[in-house]
Amino acid sequence: MNVIEVSGLTYRYGQFVAVAGVDFTVRQGEIFALLGTNGAGKTTTLEIIEGFRKPAAGRVRVFGLDPYADRPALSARTGVMSQQTGLIGELTALETLNLWAGLTSRKDSAQALLSTVELSHRANVPVDKLSGGERRRLDFALAIWGRPPLVILDEPTTGLDPESRQELWETVEHLRETGTSVLLTTHYLEEAQALADHVAIMHESRIQVAGTLSQVLSEQPARITAKVPDVELPKLLGEVSLDNGQLTVQTRDMQADLYELLLWADRNAIRLHDLNATQASLQEIFLAIGKA
Repeated sequence: MNVIEVSGLTYRYGQFVAVAGVDFTVRQGEIFALLGTNGAGKTTTLEIIEGFRKPAAGRVRVFGLDPYADRPALSARTGVMSQQTGLIGELTALETLNLWAGLTSRKDSAQALLSTVELSHRANVPVDKLSGGERRRLDFALAIWGRPPLVILDEPTTGLDPESRQELWETVEHLRETGTSVLLTTHYLEEAQALADHVAIMHESRIQVAGTLSQVLSEQPARITAKVPDVELPKLLGEVSLDNGQLTVQTRDMQADLYELLLWADRNAIRLHDLNATQASLQEIFLAIGKA
């Protein structure tokens, strides 16, 4: 089942085309990472999906509804964590959640959610006395209040320390396991690589790369590196370079080339120091798109 369907989406600010013919779908129970270079159009795309803007062209459906025309109906089924917090500084963390309980039809426990986001010990602290990372965790609690079937997270871990980031990742993964769909934007590419089932990368108003995480990563060659002695190397499928004993192999068949390299080393009693075999990363793909 598709929770979000975006087809031919276009949006303009005057003569400037911010989003140009964007297509993607988010399925039930998956984490979809929408990534993009600065000014790529991903924030505008999110605002359209959330119902804050009307497309200039194309079609957007969330649970089969038009988010702009049917925004009130969708709000009960969608949790949103925006980049900019809308928290009231004078209210405590607990009061903030209790206020939200009166504004939404979804039911939940304020105390339980504070525990989930590791804020139980700060329940009675005013929001303006919380750290930036604590406010982000409170924002996250509001987004997942009542476990809506769709959660939109816009740069959710900005300002969080590594431990808090890991805890939020685990909560997001639990949401997926229980059937929630998550649309995620992040500047932390390792975050997208750790969490996402599907990835789309925007650049200059368009989606340049999209697919499952494995499909996207396979677009770039893997890399094998090692220190080797000055002897004749085996024939490998990938592109081989050797610089002062440092071997680098750029390959699209890492298993085959790594097997041949290890077999060659074993036959010749050679020890491969600092051997490393790594798949391409989202960061490499992202940087390549930005330079194109």
